Amino acid sequence: MKTKKVSMVWIAVGVVVIVAVAAFLLSGGKKKEEVNFKTEKVAKVNILNSITATGTIEPVNEVTVGTQVSGIVSKLYVDYNSVVKKGQVIAELDKSNLMSQLNTAKAQLSQAQASLRSAQSDLAYQKANYNRYKTLYQKGLISANDYETARLSYQTSQQTVVSRKDQVVSAQEEVSRAQTNLSYATITSPIDGIVVSKSVEEGQTVNANMSTPDLFTIAQDLTNMQVVADVDEADIGDVKKGERVTFTVDAYPDDTFEGVVTQVRLEATTTNNVVTYEVVISAPNADMKLKPGLTANVVIYTQESNGVLSVPSKALRYTPTKETIGARKMKDVSNAKNKVWTLEGNTLVAHKVNIGMSDGTHTQVLSGIKEGQVVITGVAMNTDDQTADDSSDESVSSPFQPGPPGKNKKNGK
Repeated sequence: MKTKKVSMVWIAVGVVVIVAVAAFLLSGGKKKEEVNFKTEKVAKVNILNSITATGTIEPVNEVTVGTQVSGIVSKLYVDYNSVVKKGQVIAELDKSNLMSQLNTAKAQLSQAQASLRSAQSDLAYQKANYNRYKTLYQKGLISANDYETARLSYQTSQQTVVSRKDQVVSAQEEVSRAQTNLSYATITSPIDGIVVSKSVEEGQTVNANMSTPDLFTIAQDLTNMQVVADVDEADIGDVKKGERVTFTVDAYPDDTFEGVVTQVRLEATTTNNVVTYEVVISAPNADMKLKPGLTANVVIYTQESNGVLSVPSKALRYTPTKETIGARKMKDVSNAKNKVWTLEGNTLVAHKVNIGMSDGTHTQVLSGIKEGQVVITGVAMNTDDQTADDSSDESVSSPFQPGPPGKNKKNGK
């Protein structure tokens, strides 16, 4: 009975062993894990740094035409989009009152001139009379009182002539002012250009007593426009005259226009606690697509270097760890502010590099590594059935940490 019980125990043990071996075989054994590196070659690329802003399309030279006299608009000779030449008559005001003012001024001038002539005649008489009384007085033929009276009359006549001359000058100024006001009733274009705005109609009364009313806005040359962009205070330090600019407008979303920075204005504008500065950008407009008032989405290239030796920026952020290098050796460099790593045989070698400008994706290398060398940018863990890829730019993840679902990238660039 005891022998039978022992046999049953051994049978049970055998079954357990068989099940364990079968489970091991079915599972394929322990999966083999291998850590590989993501790499890229050191190469020459174009590095660009830029800032974005929004602005408005404006004519380079735009003049608002007004009037310095009040009156009724009697004639309009231009309309929207009319092409005008400098000196061309574009409008006229009613001249009735202005003509009346001029005639009145002329009449006052004639009166002043007549008064002057009368005073001058009297002066001639008083001068002759004074000279006659002077001779008689010197001979003792008249009293001193008669002599003094004649001298006083002569001096008074001189002063009267001076006063009449001043009145004539004043009257001439009034005539000149009235003629000028009359000329203001004829509105002419101050520049060659095109009418982009009209603010009055025939029969409308304009009043220049308080302020100069605007009649027209004339743009000089619409084939040469400009963009006035508002740049944030955090970016304005990088913007300089001569920098290349590209921009788009909603009216032509598939077209990219180009220009350069022509002016960085120093006056700041604060809107909702946001400080911006105006940057003026040239905008050639030979095809006349750009229209005044369009909103421009601007990209200003603050740094541009073409064909500079560079490495991926994430290569500078890569740091190997024990978990990621496995049995490989590591040769580091001390006191290196910036360094990249290469795999030479079975050894990870650090290279101290001097860097220049960066666009976030690539960083210029001034020294420390040569073109064509392969640098490490990250790690990827391979298993028998999947590859766990580490694409983090900030740090290297542990190979034992599961990657994102569906992530299966090859090593390398």
